[in-house]
Amino acid sequence: MLDIKLEKKLGKCFINVAFKSDVTEVIALFGPSGAGKTSVINMVAGLVRPDAGHITVNHRNLFDSNAKINLPPEKRNIGYIFQDGRLFPHLSVRSNLAYGMRNTSTSESSITFHQVVELLGIGQLLDRRPSRLSGGEKQRVAIGRALLTNPDLLLMDEPFASLDQPRKAEILPFVSRLCTEFEIPVLYVTHSLEEISRLADTLIVMDSGKIASTGQTAGPPNG
Repeated sequence: MLDIKLEKKLGKCFINVAFKSDVTEVIALFGPSGAGKTSVINMVAGLVRPDAGHITVNHRNLFDSNAKINLPPEKRNIGYIFQDGRLFPHLSVRSNLAYGMRNTSTSESSITFHQVVELLGIGQLLDRRPSRLSGGEKQRVAIGRALLTNPDLLLMDEPFASLDQPRKAEILPFVSRLCTEFEIPVLYVTHSLEEISRLADTLIVMDSGKIASTGQTAGPPNG
């Protein structure tokens, strides 16, 4: 369950958005550069403090300007996947994945190392360093590391913008299974209509810091 209402003045842009979701789904934020999409998910992550509003995930208040609640990023239990993956270059894939588990006890986690490795098809990569991975492989490992934090919400900021079409086609099927396999909602920033058609359940179109339109998509294709 997501309940998000945000106001923030950033330079000449004033962000004023509000949306809710009572189901586990992929919500795509779409719009031109400068529309405020990344700023929205940075506020949800706790990297940028809103001027006003609230952020509730699974009935847990992460931010509330009226109640003076503002949890730091490490207390929000949110996974964030960036464009470049941001893997630790000195660690193997196995160790990068294990880093995601460092603050989650086995008894608390509903997501296991084996599940993530199998879903993302990265078993053969476990002993490699990031320098020996393709762009698509790096992003799969980054997704796995985020999943192993056992997050309540995944944020994705144009995670495939730097990938060529074959690498993107390789990884999109894995992402489309995240909600159904692990029941984790996803906020997904993209410029790509193809990614929206392949992944999104709900589309929010942003322009100049505001929501221009919102609606249900046809949903990702089965399989």
